[in-house]
Amino acid sequence: MLRLSANPSPFHPSSLLSPSASLVRPRRLLRLRALAVAASASPSARSLRLLEWGKVCRAVASFAGTAHGREATEKQLWGVEDVSYEHSRRLLRETEAAVRLLGSSGGSLDFSGLDTVAVESAINRVSGGSVIKGQEAMAVVSLMLLVESLQGTIKAAMKQGEDSRDLLMPLTETILDAVVSKSLVKSIQDIIDDDGSVKDTASPELRRYRDQVQVLESRLCQLMDKLIRNADNEASLSEVSSVNGRCCIKMTGNKSSNFDGLLLSSGSDAGSMIEPIVAIPLNDELQGARALVARAELDALSKLTDKILLELDNIQILMQETITLDKVTARAKYSIAYDGTLPDLYLPNFEHGTIDTAKDGPVSTTFSDQLPKRSWKLFIPNAYHPLLLQQHQENLRRTKKDVASATSEIRRRRIYGQDIAEEDQLAADLDFMKIRVSPRLKKTMCILSSLDNLCFSLQVSELERNHPIPVDFMIAEETTVLVITGPNTGGKTISLKTVGLASLMAKIGLYILASEPVKIPWFDAVYADIGDEQSLTQSLSTFSGHLKQIGAIRAQSTSQSLVLLDEVGAGTNPLEGAALGMSLLESFAEAGSFLTLATTHHGELKTLKYSNDSFENACVEFDEENLKPTFRILWGIPGRSNAINIAERLGLSLDIVESARQLLGTAGAEINALIMDMEKFKQDYHEQLQQAQHYLMQSKELHNNLEVAQKNIVDHTTAQRKRKSRVVSEYAVMARSIIHKKFQLFRESAIAQRVVEEEKAAEKAKLERVKGPEPSSTSSLKKTQITNSSMATKASDNIIDEDGGIPEVGDLVYVPKLKNQATVVKIDPSKNEVQVQAGMMKLKLKLKDVKIQKQRTSR
Repeated sequence: MLRLSANPSPFHPSSLLSPSASLVRPRRLLRLRALAVAASASPSARSLRLLEWGKVCRAVASFAGTAHGREATEKQLWGVEDVSYEHSRRLLRETEAAVRLLGSSGGSLDFSGLDTVAVESAINRVSGGSVIKGQEAMAVVSLMLLVESLQGTIKAAMKQGEDSRDLLMPLTETILDAVVSKSLVKSIQDIIDDDGSVKDTASPELRRYRDQVQVLESRLCQLMDKLIRNADNEASLSEVSSVNGRCCIKMTGNKSSNFDGLLLSSGSDAGSMIEPIVAIPLNDELQGARALVARAELDALSKLTDKILLELDNIQILMQETITLDKVTARAKYSIAYDGTLPDLYLPNFEHGTIDTAKDGPVSTTFSDQLPKRSWKLFIPNAYHPLLLQQHQENLRRTKKDVASATSEIRRRRIYGQDIAEEDQLAADLDFMKIRVSPRLKKTMCILSSLDNLCFSLQVSELERNHPIPVDFMIAEETTVLVITGPNTGGKTISLKTVGLASLMAKIGLYILASEPVKIPWFDAVYADIGDEQSLTQSLSTFSGHLKQIGAIRAQSTSQSLVLLDEVGAGTNPLEGAALGMSLLESFAEAGSFLTLATTHHGELKTLKYSNDSFENACVEFDEENLKPTFRILWGIPGRSNAINIAERLGLSLDIVESARQLLGTAGAEINALIMDMEKFKQDYHEQLQQAQHYLMQSKELHNNLEVAQKNIVDHTTAQRKRKSRVVSEYAVMARSIIHKKFQLFRESAIAQRVVEEEKAAEKAKLERVKGPEPSSTSSLKKTQITNSSMATKASDNIIDEDGGIPEVGDLVYVPKLKNQATVVKIDPSKNEVQVQAGMMKLKLKLKDVKIQKQRTSR
């Protein structure tokens, strides 16, 4: 084992170096010590370093609102190696609940206003028997009010539906059970002001002492002003100052003062501090009053400390629960900020060679419906590397801010009419901001001497177009080893890191930065061999460093591990490296990890797929037109060599190119041609697939629109039918009412007209009898009337009136208004009504309007 010593021997060669070299030696020793620590770390810990997991942890922790929340979040993320499958699913449920809560409550989950450092200081101070400070007490109040607000927010979100209640249960297990002491909050607010100072109302003594201090300070100020006004020395300047809380006069100038006093300090530049003799008693009295104020404040804080001590355990619980919720919220805010997707995390079942999800079901029930019908071991569409996406958003945000500042500056200069030449420096500064702008666009933008807003908009739009390119990962269930080939700088290493980071993020409860749906297995560990593994401390070359790391990974990986190997078999003789790489990958496929992803330049590794069903090929796409990679992965196709074609396009001599092709051989050329045809077929397939998906989306959208239109038509028809039925019913009721009223009026009018006609007939008959004989027709009519009258008289002689009785059905009654008889048809005693029939008419009359009659018995 290598031992490093910070104190070398005097006879060590390093002791003979120059002084400047001796200053560099400690820095070099620290670097060597760091390398030694890294070399002694476990393969999984080294893999986290290679994947830059620490940067992801810091990025997620930055979304926490409190200092303790950021520290706890980063610590939790670094403990990803020790997280079990059940714990991972619980973390995902917490993150999902927090995402739902943030969506329903907006910005109510904001912990930035809480000073957890002050709360922790208050807890330590009270538990240690010290008196709490005012600012610490107000931090405790902020903690309690925040918990109370969080409880209200969660309760309001749970009332939105039964599914919301079930989804938010992971967040409600502890925070809703926390008890907030409102009496303690009121006690602190009654004593401590918002700025942490003790209020005058804390105690009567404190108010009295503070009033006394104000009176003494006022008297001192009046005294000092009087002394300064009485001074007639114009050569010196004097002003009121304070030294250690004692009021004095600061004198500047060469001449002495004209009043007696004590010289507290003096200096040629600062002047002399003199405490007048007449002010000493007031200063002493003021110091005593201030001491009494401090003692009264300490008494108030001491009483408050005793009250906080009674609730100390509860405050500690509130502190822990708030930090826990801050951690969950940080994961949720990170997932929302980068448009993450909730993964379907499953645990492989190796006993029967199948893959099962958890017993309690998936986190979300929509994944199985959204996934294609094929069985996938890992399915991550449009996956982004989190650090690349973060860097892009930060650059875009910074550029927008700089553009806004530059735009306002130019607008300000134009308003004040400054010379346009003064904008040259501003233009130079703006050129510094032009990130990833093409030279032609730069030239065009520089021509715009006015530097108007179009120039700035082009900068932002160009940066927005240079968005990181996502990668699709679709690994079938039967695949154990994936071999990715392709040119350098084509995105192979970034693809490996993207899968590794996505696996770690899902395991620790983070959303994956990809499109829906996402299916990913739970890995007990992620092992990576990426980059240059030279070891200065162990005298290892690049090839030896890789072999040592891969050997440690092979020894520790299990059937639930993910292994990422970059440039396997590189760094040595190509034939030996290819053979060693094939042997290593076959070893991982037979009894190694659950999934292994390897990148290589060795063409022999592409052939493993055709002899072993556990292998699958993929390659990064290369644009031969522009001679640059597209950073996309083509699945099921081995990568082909592009070196000769690139050399030909770059203008290398045709003789050299043809000689290289002959040396490569006909078989190699045929294989490359076959791979080229496969790539073309794959590209055509993807284009047609995208077109089919586009048409499918359009048909689905049209189908949904048609269903909506059909539903609207049905709803409109139903509403119209109901409206028409309602209108018909209303008009029917109105018609019945009108008919009933018309009938009543007609009946009353008919009765009245008949009475009038009878009266007129009687009057006319009387007049005719007075005038003399009538014509024959009139006389016959009169005879008929006389006959009827006589018959009525005879009939009246045969009936007897009965007043006050109730007729029966079938009785004859006399109706005075009609002056005629009628037969009783129906009786309604409850309404005192009777229905009678007089000839062809049926009338409904009151009982008082009819007289009961019956036939007299003839003698």
